[in-house]
This record gives sequence, structure tokens and C-alpha cells, in this order.
Amino acid sequence: MPKNSKVTQREHSNEHVTESVADLLAHEEPLDYKSSVMNVGGAGGGPAQKGKGKGTDTSLDNDGRPAWNSKLQYILAQVGFSVGLGNVWRFPYLCQKNGGGAYLVPYFILLLIIGIPLFFLELAVGQKIRRGSIGVWNYVCPQLGGIGVSSLIVCGFVGLYYNVIIGWSIFYFFQSFQNPLPWSECPIRRNGTQAIVEPECDKSSATTYFWYRQTLNITSTIADSGGLNLRMTLSLLAAWFIVCLAVIKGIQSSGKVMYFSSLFPYVVLFCFLVRGLLLKGAVDGITHMFTPKLEKMLELQVWREAATQVFFALGLGFGGVIAFSSYNKQDNNCHFDATLVSAINFVTSVLATLVVFAVLGFKANLMNEKCVIDNAEKILGYLNSNELSHDLIPPHVNFSHLTTADYAKMYGVIKMVREDSFAKLGLEPCVLEDELNKAVQGTGLAFIAFTEAMTHFPASPFWSVMFFFMLINLGLGSMIGTMEGITAPIVDTFKVRKELFTVCCCIVAFLFGLLFVQRSGNYFVTMFDDYSAGLPLTIVVILENISVAWIYGTKRFMQDLEDMLGFRPYSFYFYMWKYVSPLCLIVLIAATIIEMVISPPGYNAWVQDLATERFQSYPPWALAMCFSLIIIAMLPLPMVFIARHFNLISDGSNKLSVSYKKGCMMKDISNLEEQDETRFILGKNLSETPSPNPNHRSYLGPGSTSPLEMSNATPNSRYGTGYLMATTPESQL
Repeated sequence: MPKNSKVTQREHSNEHVTESVADLLAHEEPLDYKSSVMNVGGAGGGPAQKGKGKGTDTSLDNDGRPAWNSKLQYILAQVGFSVGLGNVWRFPYLCQKNGGGAYLVPYFILLLIIGIPLFFLELAVGQKIRRGSIGVWNYVCPQLGGIGVSSLIVCGFVGLYYNVIIGWSIFYFFQSFQNPLPWSECPIRRNGTQAIVEPECDKSSATTYFWYRQTLNITSTIADSGGLNLRMTLSLLAAWFIVCLAVIKGIQSSGKVMYFSSLFPYVVLFCFLVRGLLLKGAVDGITHMFTPKLEKMLELQVWREAATQVFFALGLGFGGVIAFSSYNKQDNNCHFDATLVSAINFVTSVLATLVVFAVLGFKANLMNEKCVIDNAEKILGYLNSNELSHDLIPPHVNFSHLTTADYAKMYGVIKMVREDSFAKLGLEPCVLEDELNKAVQGTGLAFIAFTEAMTHFPASPFWSVMFFFMLINLGLGSMIGTMEGITAPIVDTFKVRKELFTVCCCIVAFLFGLLFVQRSGNYFVTMFDDYSAGLPLTIVVILENISVAWIYGTKRFMQDLEDMLGFRPYSFYFYMWKYVSPLCLIVLIAATIIEMVISPPGYNAWVQDLATERFQSYPPWALAMCFSLIIIAMLPLPMVFIARHFNLISDGSNKLSVSYKKGCMMKDISNLEEQDETRFILGKNLSETPSPNPNHRSYLGPGSTSPLEMSNATPNSRYGTGYLMATTPESQL
């Protein structure tokens, strides 16, 4: 190209020029097609490459975008994001509730037909387009560009309350450095010379009292804020400080953190598994978990909850998956990554369930033994007062060494003989199965049930420290991915400094998070968990699926994957993306809406006088807040669609260096200033120069001949007639 051409003049001028094809064509150095950016990413090479391997622990790719140091670092980041608190306290609860081992069947089936295909799709688009969620969906389909904005808003909502849970874990972590543990016994209240057990604790349990009263100091209704809880406020501040340090440098800092935060939980889980299997009653808990209740598989509710768990377990729709994969090399095998991370996630859920049920089996045996002792004392009192005849007690029963089996026989005889007045005796059956069937999830499992079981461990402070440190790391891994889903699209779109933006995000999030550290804050955590993510994220993911499979085109996308990966993905994905996954997601959305309509919106309030939880409906203002969360999260979808349909806002092509024409990934040449340059670019015979790119023909669907094998393909154009590589060097034109 002549030295006085417009393109060359732009290159040497000091004036800032928005990235476009004209800029990309100005680079003299040829680029290998595998390391080039297919369609976006701005200029290749340049000053950004000078930082590669020098003065930084994270390399820069040929377009100046940060890249992972190693494949292991990337895999650990994806595992850390997908494996979170839900694997420890949500999956075991769903197993217990939905048929034990039978629940694993629908979960695994839905993992194959929804989870892995959609996870692969997000990994692929992020790696191919090399942008955050906003840039990716602006690129694939500008009219559905609101997908990225909605995804970012949901990430913000989830990050607000998710970090509160990390704050709770930090508080319990530091409280664990005491012997005995502060939640092992009920506090004693002094009334003059008389010492009595705290009534609220006596009616519930020591761990329950510590959670609701000493940790949360919770109010009885959501309407009564009760003011800020100082200890929880400081814990939340510590949580945001840790998250800020982990993500402030992007993958330079978070990549290092992931080495520990992703691997340490597995060390703790294996330690707990070994310790749990040595506990009395652990086998009862595991047997109860894996005993399948096959009739449950016929219930639609089980499949809906399995689909929801698959959906959230992999972090679909949050944008973190896309952001992490956007730092990969173009030829990275993201299909292998999708399969590996999904398998690790599933195995982790099963491992965590084994640990939880081993410990809960131990706890159930303790509670059952306590029940037998308490009721045996009642029977002895009735025998001494002649309320019951000694003839009702089998001769072999020894009250000083009463077994569960002996108590069951004695209970059965008394119930049969005193059938009419049996209820007045107040005796309980003390059946182990009943204790194991008490379903506990979420904070109730982590901060009450599991915590109570650990008080009976030898060296209980050590196990408590390990457990809550594990929860902190699990939460931190997920928060890093969530924050990346917020910062990456904003930094890519508006070119702001990542460090400054990250600090501002954390400060603003902490201030908004004060809502959750009021004394009524736990009720708002429940509200956000129920309404801010479920339905909006499901809609986001189905629109992601539709925009790729039906608007951009599954055949074209499969061809892009073949060019990127070097092999054709299985036809299985073609049918999943095209038909099965969208259908399953539509059914899931319908089931979610029906569930929201049927179930009255409300929360479980802690009633101090009764020392128990009681369901309460949301007041009108709280109900309005619930639905506002859904509306705010989904509002960008119609707004961006309408604005771009009527050309009210730009499609972002200047930022992405592409022209959006019916979803095609076509180079934008419309912003060149002179028509002679346009004619020069389009009129040049590309066959005059050899191309490093493979032959290309459109993907014809499953069963078609690979385009790489077609001898009659266009020899010099990677994208066929009408497509031009942005990274084609000027010397080859």
C-alpha cells in the first residue's frame, strides 16, 4: 500500500482512531491464523505485546488482551467459579428431598442435554469473540445485545448477597478459635442467686440460638429493620476487602488466588469424608442418601429442581464463564474444558453429599439416642407413679443400657395397651429414619445442622476452623467469577481502568450490602436468592441459545468451531443447541413461573418467643421489591431490542470492528473515509497471494463432509466469498 495512503497516514498520526478494519489492515507483520482473532479484538501486535512475559505474571495475547499463564490456571478458575456453596448445601438437600440416589438419574440426564451443551456454547463464544458478555452478545446479535446487560445486572444482584454469606463464614471462622466452641452450649442467665438456661436457647438448641440471636440478632419481621448489626457489618467489609484484593488486577491476581481457593476445598472435603466415615452412624446416613426412591422420578417437580440445579451449578448466564474463556488462546480446546469442568462439578457435588450425609448420619444417631434417653426417663417416672404397670415392660429391658431396639419394643407395647390415653403420655417414637428425613438446606445446613454435629467431634475447634475456611474459599471462587462477569464487559466496552473500576465496584457494593447486615438482613438475603436470579437468568440463557442457534445459525457456528478447534464437534451438540436445549429451557421457564404463581411469596421469620421459624407473607412494599428485582434484571432485553430496531443507539460496531448484518460475523468496511480505499480493499484479487488459512466452506450440518476435506473450496478466503480477515497483513494486499 502506498505510503501516502489514508490507512498508513492514520497509523503514523497521533490522533486516536477507534478500532476498525482500516486499523487492523495497517499491520505489516503476518499473523498465524490460529493465534489471530477471528473477528474482534482490535489491533493485533503493537505495544501491548511488549508486556508479554516481561514485568507481569500474566501474558498478553497478540491483540493486547490478557491471557492465562497456563491451562491449569484457567481450569481452576472455571472450577472455582462453578463449584460453590450450592454444591455443599443445596445439592445434598435436593438429594435428600427428591428420592436419594434416584435424584442422581434426572440430574445426570439434564447435565448431558442442558448443562454441558450450554456450558460449551458459552465457553466457545467467549473464546472466539474475546470479549465480556456485553461485547459477545452485541456481536452475535445486536438487537439481543441486552442479554449482556441483563447478565451483568444479575451478577450485581447475586454478588451483593453472596458476599454477605462469605461475611457470615468469616465471622464463624474467627469464632472457631475457641475451646469449647461458643455454640456448643446454651448460655446461662443469672437471676439473683438462681441460674437458668436462656429460654430461647432451651426451646431450640445451642447452635440455633447462636445463629439467630448471637450472630444475626434477627428481628421477628422483615418490616422491623432493627438497625445495623455491627459484627456482621465488619464481617461484610472484610469479605469485600478480600474480594477486591483477589480481582483488582484481573486474572493477574485472581489466577493466583484460584490455585488455593479452588484446590483447598477438596482437601477439606476429603479430610471430612475420612473423619465422617469413622463416626458412629455415618454408614446409616450414606445408606439413607443412596437408597433410591424410584417413584420420585415420576414427579415433574423433581425434574424441575434438577434442571435448576444443573443450570446454576455451572454458572450459566452470569457472564463469568464467558469472561474467563475470553482470555484463552484461539485454538484452545474449549470442548474438553466444558466436559472436564462439568464432570468435576458433578463429582464434587456427589463428594460433598457423601460428606454431609456421613456427618448428618452421625448427628441423627446422637439425636436418636438423646430421644431414647429422654423418653425412657418419662417412662420411669410413669412407672414410679404407677401411671404405667411394670407388666408392660419386657423383662429383658435394662433402663441403664437401653438400646434403640428395646425402646422401640417397649414403645410399641405401651402404645397398643394404652391406645386411648397414649397421647397424654407425650412419648415419641424415636425412629432414626425420621431424623434422617429432616431436610435442611442452605444456611440451616451450614450454620446450624453441620455446625452442631462438629461440636461432638474430638478437637472440634480444628474441624470448625477447617469447615468455615472451606466455605470462605468456595464463596471466594464464585465471587471472583461473578465480579469478572461485571468488570470484564464494562472494561471491554468503555475502556476504563480495571483497577479503579474494581475498587469503585467493591465500595458501592459494600454500601448497598448494608441492606443485608441489618438485623432483618437475612430476610433480604432470602428475597434476593429467590427472585433476583432464577427467572431472569433462565431467560438470559435461552436467549443466548436462540441467538446462536437460530439467529446466527447453528451450522455457521459449528463451522466457526471447526475452524477454531481444528476438528468438528459432535453432531450431538448441533441437535442439542438447535432443538433440545431451547425446548427444555422453555419448559423450565414455564415451570418456574407456575411455581411462583402457586407458591405464596413469603419468608420464614424467626419468632423469638416461640424459638422457632414461622412462614410469613411479604408486606406490599416487600412484594413490590421482589418483582422489581425481576423487572430490573430483564428490562435491558426489550429496551435494547427496541432502541436498536429503530436505530436509536449504535450497535457497537466501532468498538468491536464488525458489521452486524443478519447475525453474520462480517468485517466492517463502512467507516473508511475514502471510497477509493474501499474499492481498493474489495477489488483486490486475494488469489494473488497465498493464504495461511485453511480452506473453508459453509458447514452443512450433521453428517456433511468436513469443509477442510473439500478440494473445491475457496482457496484463499477463510470465510468464503465476501469475508476478509481483519488480521491479513498489508503486504499481502
